[in-house]
Amino acid sequence: MNLQSRTDATPTLRIIPRDQHIISRKNISKAALRVLYRLNEAGHTAYLVGGAVRDLLLGLQPKDFDVATDATPDEVKRLFRNCRLIGRRFRLAHVVFGPEIIEVATFRGTGEEGGEGDRHIVDGRIVRDNIWGTIEEDAIRRDFRVNAMYYDISDFSVRDYVGGMQDLEDRMLRLIGDPNVRYHEDPVRMLRAARLAAKLDMQIDAAAMAPFETLGPLLADAAPARLFDESLKMFLSGNGLKSFRMLEHCGLLKFLFPATARALRRGDDALRSLVENGLANTDARIHEGKSVTPAFLFAVLLWGEVRDVAHQLIGRGVESNEAWAQAAARVVGEQCQRVAIPRRFTFTMEEIWSLQPRFEQIQRKRVFRLMAHPRFRAAFDFLLLRADESPAMRELGQWWAHAQQLPQDVLASALPAGGGAGANDYVPAPVAARPPRPRRRRRKPGNKSGSA
Repeated sequence: MNLQSRTDATPTLRIIPRDQHIISRKNISKAALRVLYRLNEAGHTAYLVGGAVRDLLLGLQPKDFDVATDATPDEVKRLFRNCRLIGRRFRLAHVVFGPEIIEVATFRGTGEEGGEGDRHIVDGRIVRDNIWGTIEEDAIRRDFRVNAMYYDISDFSVRDYVGGMQDLEDRMLRLIGDPNVRYHEDPVRMLRAARLAAKLDMQIDAAAMAPFETLGPLLADAAPARLFDESLKMFLSGNGLKSFRMLEHCGLLKFLFPATARALRRGDDALRSLVENGLANTDARIHEGKSVTPAFLFAVLLWGEVRDVAHQLIGRGVESNEAWAQAAARVVGEQCQRVAIPRRFTFTMEEIWSLQPRFEQIQRKRVFRLMAHPRFRAAFDFLLLRADESPAMRELGQWWAHAQQLPQDVLASALPAGGGAGANDYVPAPVAARPPRPRRRRRKPGNKSGSA
């Protein structure tokens, strides 16, 4: 099957010389440079490609460096002892330098005539694609025009075959070829469009966005594990809030997180505040170099549906702990059919949710037992996000924040041993008594320092 007509793109080379772009080798990974030079020395053509070139042209520091070459994966492996071949859908070479991996891909071809390798397409979706080709064919096989530029280490120029440089200047994200065909080949490209637009502060071309509503259901056919990885890229790269808003704007949120979209459609302003504040806090921690966990992120996104289901079950007479457990299992089970959240994260999510009602129980044993829980800190941070639910919830968060600053004996003396203290019957957190200030002794007149 010839894909050149399917992409509806004719490559036209534009070479941007070194004095007309800002890419410098000092900003390129030394490992990537070693791979590029080694391939060139062996007689192959090799270029830095994709997101790394795009980000360097925008003055950003790339997270990963990918290489495209005319060498086959087996030829790459023969050149590098630290190389391993991966993938069945796309055969790739990973050249490993300690913790850094340089991904090396052979130029993709557009058809089988004169090509080497194999391709398998089912219902328009590419399930295996290992047809080798030329750099021109490789360029029109890529997804977005801004991702189809190549940095040439031999003369430090940038090679642009499809107008990617113009898109960077226009701040516009355009798809290469017919959007309907390209999204059928790989539905995840719709999510990539939203993620890149949020990350790069660009607009998505109207033609590229138009099929989202009709082709969005194709995301249900994507591998849930792959959608989990794509979700982490969207929400745990420092642009989580912008990515979330872009997903809503594009109408894609309901295909990736249906429970979140349902809960937000109910018009709960406090829930929207919780979600957006949670994403903003995660972005801030990432920018500050602090650790983040996917468990807290997914707990934020799915909270509205879990809370509503739990309250419905309690209203039907289900015991509170059992209602929260059933609600968590139902919502997580539905979400994992779309996004394969690993069990180590869903377990933490369920604990964060189940601890929320326990913050309303202000009795001595319950307070200290909750403070000793291994998930207390995460659950408390989650409680603070719920401040906009009601004035009482804001006061509850303040109570627990203050209580954690007190010595245990001071806190214990002010708490009831048991009984009816709860969410609407607060026990004010006591203030620790200040130690008395030491009195200054007055010296007698004439008894100065140093006198006999």
